[in-house]
Amino acid sequence: MVAPLYTTDSGLLFHAGKILVCTVGLPARGKTHISRALERYLRWTGVKTQVISLGDYRRKFLGSAQNLPPDYFTLGTGEKSEATMVLRQKILTGCEKLIWDFFNSGGQVVVYDANNGTREKRREIAEKADRQGIHIVFLESMCDNEDIILSNIRGVKISSPDYRGWDSEQAIADYYRRIRDHEQHYQPVDEDKWPSIRIVNVGERIMVNDIRGYLQSRIVFFLMNIHNRFRTIYFARSGQSLIEHSYKADSDLSPAGWDYSERLKEFVLDRRAKSFEQRGIDGSDRRLVIWTSARRRAHHTAWPFLTTTATPAGHPVPHSSSTHSHLATVSTLAPSIEDQVVPSLSDPSALRDPKRQDSASSQSSAHGTFHPSQPRVKVIEKPQMAEINPGVWDGLTPEQVRRFFPDEWERFVRDPYAYRAPRAESYHDLCVRLEPILIELEREKEDLLIVGHASVIRCMLAYLIGLPQSEIPAIEVARGDLIEVVPTSYGVHSQAFHFWDGPGRKGEEGKGGKDESNFYENYAEDTRGKRKTGVEV
Repeated sequence: MVAPLYTTDSGLLFHAGKILVCTVGLPARGKTHISRALERYLRWTGVKTQVISLGDYRRKFLGSAQNLPPDYFTLGTGEKSEATMVLRQKILTGCEKLIWDFFNSGGQVVVYDANNGTREKRREIAEKADRQGIHIVFLESMCDNEDIILSNIRGVKISSPDYRGWDSEQAIADYYRRIRDHEQHYQPVDEDKWPSIRIVNVGERIMVNDIRGYLQSRIVFFLMNIHNRFRTIYFARSGQSLIEHSYKADSDLSPAGWDYSERLKEFVLDRRAKSFEQRGIDGSDRRLVIWTSARRRAHHTAWPFLTTTATPAGHPVPHSSSTHSHLATVSTLAPSIEDQVVPSLSDPSALRDPKRQDSASSQSSAHGTFHPSQPRVKVIEKPQMAEINPGVWDGLTPEQVRRFFPDEWERFVRDPYAYRAPRAESYHDLCVRLEPILIELEREKEDLLIVGHASVIRCMLAYLIGLPQSEIPAIEVARGDLIEVVPTSYGVHSQAFHFWDGPGRKGEEGKGGKDESNFYENYAEDTRGKRKTGVEV
């Protein structure tokens, strides 16, 4: 359920009241990652949500760990000085005040990111919430996998302001000392008086107690689908098709579109290799998963990733007559972990309609030879990722729509996100259609390339980056740009790389500048007439 187009008088949704999600767990158990992911999802559903982090609040007012008293992170009451105890209480009181202020200003959900590792501390905050009529849910993150713990420390803690300028190994050793001190005083959540969610190894197993109502159930559903494995998500437009500006014409790629697809493959693989090298990651065992829509121009743009060579014309299978001659170029790559069976490559119709192609799963050596140097690639077709339906405006330019449908155009300009043209989809409808895809996006653990349409990419970027819905229709997504998104515990890092110029990106004569007559595959995806936001992705 994406953000509804209405609100109640109280500003609260789903008759759920106000909810305080209070994280519990030892350091380096993924609490911050879970908190930020939950905040992103609830905001997408329209719920006014905020993460309030005790660590962030402490760093804001006291600075990094070097500025703290040496006994600040020592939990034993008799082991801390009186001045340190007063300082800790001051930080705690100030941070909790932010929670109540957010609720009093109309917020519905707060995710309180802190250790909260003792029963006494949890009882205190639960009783405060009860007195204010706020539902509380304890969210405990437990981890017994040392690899996950070390990954959390390396990926989050040594890059935080607490350890800025530290040697990485010294930072890890110091943080392990902090963990061991917390372990001596930690008390797992075993209270049954208040609702609780207990997650083991960031999604490996989940246990719930006394969860009530729709919104709390949606929180549990979301938490069942997340992980904290490092991965990179890439977005790219599909190549130019033979018939642009038409939703109904499911046309194949043009010659320029096939050239674009080849260049996309080269650039993605090169960029991915550089990313592995920069981060010191061995990418030999990491698979690249590619999602496309069921539209021909989208899933055909992914075809070069399944080949080892190109046809003499420079592009794979542009016409059905060349299908058989091209089949010999399809390679058998590394075995799929799912060992799924792929239709015989001698059947051109199976290749032309690849509902779920895995270049790593063909077991027939008669049609190709294993190439260890080739990346492991899996292409999955997702019909829900089709572009926005323009309805009766299909094939019309914005100027024609303004002339033939003046009343509808005026309503559209007032709210490009929510307005639905006759027999069309609004961006809100598209976001609702894409919600199952977003859940699958959270579940996917491999590096992901999404080859899609501008409208779909806008919605998915808005979800990941946290843009308000009013800005979605005006996000420029240029053909020839690769958008790289890296989810992290403290946010999402994104950047764009330009890799291709051609029809749909530059003028037909190659003089530079956008080809205004051929920029988007259908005019419903054009940004003209839509609210300008100044947001650059």
